[in-house]
Amino acid sequence: MSALLALALLAFTSAAGSPNAGLKTWGRFSKLPYPGDKAFLYDTFPKDFIWAVGTAAYQVEGAFEKDGKGLSIWDTFTRGGNRMATGDVGSDSYHNIHADIRAIRQLGVSHYRFSLSWSRIFPNGSRGSHNEIGTNYYRNLIRKLKEIRVQPVVTLYHWDLPEHLQQTLGGWANPEMVAIFRDYADFCFQTFGDDVKFWITIDNPFVVARHGYGTGVVAPGIKSDPDLPFRVGHNLLKAHAAVWHLYDRHYRPRQWGKLSIALSSHWINPSHTRLESLRECQCSLDHVLGWFARPLFIDGEYPACMKERLGSRLPSFSREEREQVRQTADFFALSHGAVLSFQLINDSLKFGQHEDLDLRKLLYWVNAEYNKPPIFVVQSGWYVLGNTKTEDPKHMYYLKRFIAEALKSIVIDGVKVIGYTAWSLIDGFEWHREYGIRRGLYYVDFNTPDMKREPKTSATFYRNVIQKNGFPELPENSPAHGTFPCHFVWGVSANSIQVETTPTQFSDHSVYLWNISNNGQLKKLEGFNAPPLRRSPHCADYATVRQQVEEIQKIGVNHFHFSLNWSALVPTGDVAHANTTLLRYYSCFTRQLLQANITPVVTLWHHTRQRSSLPALLDNANRWLNRDTPEAFADYARLCYRELGEYVKMWITLNEPNDEMVSYQEGHQMLRAHAMAWHAYDRDFRPSQGGQVSLALHMDWVEPAFSFSREDVEPAKRVLDFRVGWFAEPIFGTGDYPLGMRSWLRQLNSLDLPVFNEDDHHLVKGTYDFFAISHFSTKLVTHAKEDSYTYTAKLEVQHMIDTTWIMSPRPVVPWGLRKALNWVRERYCDVPVYVMANGVQEDPARFKDSLRVYYLYNYINEALKAYTLDGVNLKGYFAYALNDQRDPEFGLYGQVQQEVIVKASLSNYRNIIRHNGFPILGGRRSSVPAGLSPAAAASCWSGSLWWAS
Repeated sequence: MSALLALALLAFTSAAGSPNAGLKTWGRFSKLPYPGDKAFLYDTFPKDFIWAVGTAAYQVEGAFEKDGKGLSIWDTFTRGGNRMATGDVGSDSYHNIHADIRAIRQLGVSHYRFSLSWSRIFPNGSRGSHNEIGTNYYRNLIRKLKEIRVQPVVTLYHWDLPEHLQQTLGGWANPEMVAIFRDYADFCFQTFGDDVKFWITIDNPFVVARHGYGTGVVAPGIKSDPDLPFRVGHNLLKAHAAVWHLYDRHYRPRQWGKLSIALSSHWINPSHTRLESLRECQCSLDHVLGWFARPLFIDGEYPACMKERLGSRLPSFSREEREQVRQTADFFALSHGAVLSFQLINDSLKFGQHEDLDLRKLLYWVNAEYNKPPIFVVQSGWYVLGNTKTEDPKHMYYLKRFIAEALKSIVIDGVKVIGYTAWSLIDGFEWHREYGIRRGLYYVDFNTPDMKREPKTSATFYRNVIQKNGFPELPENSPAHGTFPCHFVWGVSANSIQVETTPTQFSDHSVYLWNISNNGQLKKLEGFNAPPLRRSPHCADYATVRQQVEEIQKIGVNHFHFSLNWSALVPTGDVAHANTTLLRYYSCFTRQLLQANITPVVTLWHHTRQRSSLPALLDNANRWLNRDTPEAFADYARLCYRELGEYVKMWITLNEPNDEMVSYQEGHQMLRAHAMAWHAYDRDFRPSQGGQVSLALHMDWVEPAFSFSREDVEPAKRVLDFRVGWFAEPIFGTGDYPLGMRSWLRQLNSLDLPVFNEDDHHLVKGTYDFFAISHFSTKLVTHAKEDSYTYTAKLEVQHMIDTTWIMSPRPVVPWGLRKALNWVRERYCDVPVYVMANGVQEDPARFKDSLRVYYLYNYINEALKAYTLDGVNLKGYFAYALNDQRDPEFGLYGQVQQEVIVKASLSNYRNIIRHNGFPILGGRRSSVPAGLSPAAAASCWSGSLWWAS
């Protein structure tokens, strides 16, 4: 947000006063440090924090005509039009109090929010029709809650108005409803109030008014008068206020309870960074939340935006009514979550802005807009499709996200959030969506006589959060302090380098004069040319070599990893016709790196999906499926060893060949090609050159979506077998494909996986000198199938992400690198490991690339934990990549036109290298590794005091 816009925003909020104080929300969050503010917060909630779960009567109770209950507007509404299902039975909670109580107790919540069915207590809506059996149902429920030490949070009205009141009076459209609702509330306070400390008068009056009496989407389904919703909202506000005053005067002195109204809202972000867009966002919230919140929490008036745009369509309060309505809430009861798409139905109330799921910003806005009230989140959660049973990963991770946002709101933003209610306890009738979605923490089998309830994974998760009172920081979440060994390899990787086949030095044959009298510039003499130099080109003639080596030097690394271009070096596939000019350039480049004390690490073939990078003849002949390709690759490797081996001591044969788009047959030939190239070096070049050879595998981490579920551990192992073990096990392990991989494919009756014959087994096994991985991100997998995520049928796994992760566009999950490194250690013992590429995408225009700074710091810190705490034989780390020109969006260097820009991440990475990790300021030095000379030890420890940043 620009400084000019910030000033305008300040002026606007100052002029408008308190009712528009929430307008500062967008500016405030745009200035918070990124991505640090987006990182997950490990902390706990206040000790007295309310953990709750909730339901609504019509959704779960059933027994719609039993024991004297009268009809509600939903009983009638679900029998009209083209609706297919009813809530006649719902989850049958009326007959299953014991099952609901058991579920509530299992969750460990402190409070249970439920609503009273008005027509179960007063069948025709008035006190004269009182139904004692229905009343006793709620007495019994409250008593049983007390027995398990759970406090009731009781909603008087959750959308199920007695049908009689709708038919005889027109429902909430009639002002007479104010007194009728007050009388109903009076009875409830008398009957249940001694055991209830939290009351909600009306749930989501916006939906009642706009969609019950405007769009007709919900009961009573009226849509005849576009102005009727505003009159209904007016009556709802007055009804709530009347009930609040009743409680405040007659019941609070002895019952000591608190009372509010549940208001629900979406969140919205500006489509443009202009003050007009922010005003539209504010107006959108005013039309939904402010419609009811401003009269109650501020001054008994509707928001100015509503009055300006609706004019006479919006009713007005008299002075007496304003005083009656204002300040009639003891806390702010806020609903948020999956209802947002139901809230607005269409774009008309978005006013051209973008709807978003952001509970934290909404909490901050409410706090600012309504004078810092205590906020009780009385409904929050997500939903899953109706065919989902007990595994609900999407629900669980959205629940985690919303709880985490509430925690940040308390700890970071200073908002007084007093409680959180997960919605809902059990599956039930989901209003206009009927049974098409499920929102319960407990799965209800609607086909069983007793409506069997089973805890979902979201229930297990919520119980764990409640037990820990949030997300306490564990040792593995804390940053590590310490250093890597003195001989640790610090590098930077690039997929390729800039190649210059014609030396730029001495290529200009023009003659120049030095303009001594003026500015010292060279002046070209037209018509004169110097005779050509009769000498062979030198490495110093290549300006690109000097430039690239200087850029690498500035990072402070001691190794540089890049790939050769096989198809350009050996265009025909025959090494007898190699491109000697290109070979000379590569030779110069590697030699200059060594002279700059930078060790070259060279990949012979870099796999890319876009192009094969194979020589033309091989590219046209089945590529890797051609049995001649491995032989041709081995010949190409010998050429490179012979011509460049004097300068290159660390070789990668194949970089990331384990792509899921590669067939098993292609992979088999790639393994043979790698092995042939390794043996060629081992036999013919290692004795004289003394280098090392291996391959680099792509290894993003795969984590079980439900870490507490054994059923997800196996799918995670399976994916790692198929993605990494596929290439790793034949080389580093048994000499064959992973047993789990073979058995799974056998179970599928698949013959796709080749069989190693005896020769290939001996050829491939043990062909390594180190284990190199490229690691960028982490995915979650589960065996549960949910249509909204990517399902891999072959492996029978669902891929998903944790919605609390930072995205760019792949998830930023630093601890995934530590787990990947430990997987290598556990599988292949003390094998030397290199992280050959690790980096993150970020907008190339962001030269203060704060995400990349955050990424490198935290991923390297996790690598340090793997080395110091877990005993991984980690030898080196390579940041990816050198520059945006060769590797767009990943570079430590940016570029504007011809100017090279040093990004902030480069300086930060150089600082980590300079300190060889993260030593503690003023801390004692670690023991010097054996075998180091005093000079080497002094060099290792120079600058070893790390300043905390």
